[in-house]
Amino acid sequence: MANFYVTNFGCRATQADGAAIERQLRERGLERAEEPAKASLVVLNTCTVTAAADQDVRAAIRRIHRKNPDAQIVVTGCYAQRAPEEIAALPGVTQVVGNSHKHLLAELASGGLWTSDVGSRPLDLDCQADSKTFVPITQLTSDVRSPQSEVRSPIFVSDIFAHTELQAAPVFDAANERTRPNLKVQDGCDNRCSFCVIPYVRGQSRSLRLSEVICEVETLVAAGYREVVISGINLGRWGRDVAVSLQPSALRKTGQRPTTNDPRPRFADLVRTILSETALQKLRISSVEPMDWSDELIQLMAQSPRIAKHAHVPLQSGSDAVLRRMHRKYRPWHYREKIEKIHAAMPTAAIGADVMVGFPGESESEFEETRRLVEDLPFTYLHVFVYSARPGTPAALMDKQVPIHVARERSRILRDLIAEKKLVFMSRFIGGPVELITLNVTGSDHEGEYTEGLTDNYLAVRLQGNHPPNRWLPAKVEGVLDGALLGVRQLAE
Repeated sequence: MANFYVTNFGCRATQADGAAIERQLRERGLERAEEPAKASLVVLNTCTVTAAADQDVRAAIRRIHRKNPDAQIVVTGCYAQRAPEEIAALPGVTQVVGNSHKHLLAELASGGLWTSDVGSRPLDLDCQADSKTFVPITQLTSDVRSPQSEVRSPIFVSDIFAHTELQAAPVFDAANERTRPNLKVQDGCDNRCSFCVIPYVRGQSRSLRLSEVICEVETLVAAGYREVVISGINLGRWGRDVAVSLQPSALRKTGQRPTTNDPRPRFADLVRTILSETALQKLRISSVEPMDWSDELIQLMAQSPRIAKHAHVPLQSGSDAVLRRMHRKYRPWHYREKIEKIHAAMPTAAIGADVMVGFPGESESEFEETRRLVEDLPFTYLHVFVYSARPGTPAALMDKQVPIHVARERSRILRDLIAEKKLVFMSRFIGGPVELITLNVTGSDHEGEYTEGLTDNYLAVRLQGNHPPNRWLPAKVEGVLDGALLGVRQLAE
């Protein structure tokens, strides 16, 4: 039996894409291998948000080809969409499939893997010919010789902006046996931040229809999952591309009327409908841009015990001048107001942000504005990124590129600051009760066995003992160690 292994790089949306690829391959009769070295087909689902992300992919390709030279290596995802010929030139790569044709990856990649007991399903090259939303494969050049190499690797990439609908749905049988599956409900981005290449490799904003979202959540609930994370490239824009005539009846069942003159559904409508139409125990919302944290969404999250008290709100910079150069659509005072509203409504919520340091022209005083804002606001964690010039973006051509050693020092300052803030936040829970969902990870220390878990407000927990995964359990916090709460299970009295 032919088998496969999928390696994902990058964001939650990419993780969800990887799960969808796994489902494609399973449906064609392939089995999942334990590791890349034992797989007939290795799929690398890539990220290209930074130069380091590209480098990680190239290193992984070399490593896999060295350990498993007979494997077919198929590279897909954002890096594949951005620079397909660059990837096709790498030794070991057998196919490059961009985001534009990721939904056909199993058909493209599995033709040479079938065994007699599985049977062969022929590749239908015209399978999308009747769709106006995708470019048929027959219109592509599938045999490309890179000028840098004599390697001939088929490339399947077309205009990502030709895609007007979100067709790929995530699955409950997620990669690596996760207990908190990601459900990608939105893809693409209509913003044009000057540093970001993602809109050019993901396309325009597209929403999964509400009826399909509800169907997927119901499937996850039926499969026994107790928490689902909804994700997207620009999640808060969900629904803006959905025509009124196409709104499913589930939206009307909520009894909610549009809060503006625009009758198209909004992200808060999606959240409310998931709660009203499914029996999901816990819904967790991934990253939402500052301007999409409406008062309605904040109150909905604060009032429902079924929504995890966890808000991720990208910041990028605390300097007005830098935000303007980034082409971000909010000012530092707008951002501060949103975070303060979230914290006032949910004092124990985890609040996190993405912050970029070393953006072109970022002066010491501009960085200090970011540091002060981070210090002032009730953040519990940060994702700190050093600016990386992406080919084709306006920022890559800007003057006054910040030296890398300066940017890395700024990154260290923010990481040290947030480590202190996180420790203070976690210490608030010592001696008190928490509720956590158990993960599929166990370990041991000087106290014995423990099971890793995650609280409603996004804190890692080491729960004493060996517990089954995917269970919500009460615990008492006895301390903090290595960035995790130390918990003991509390039994019902």
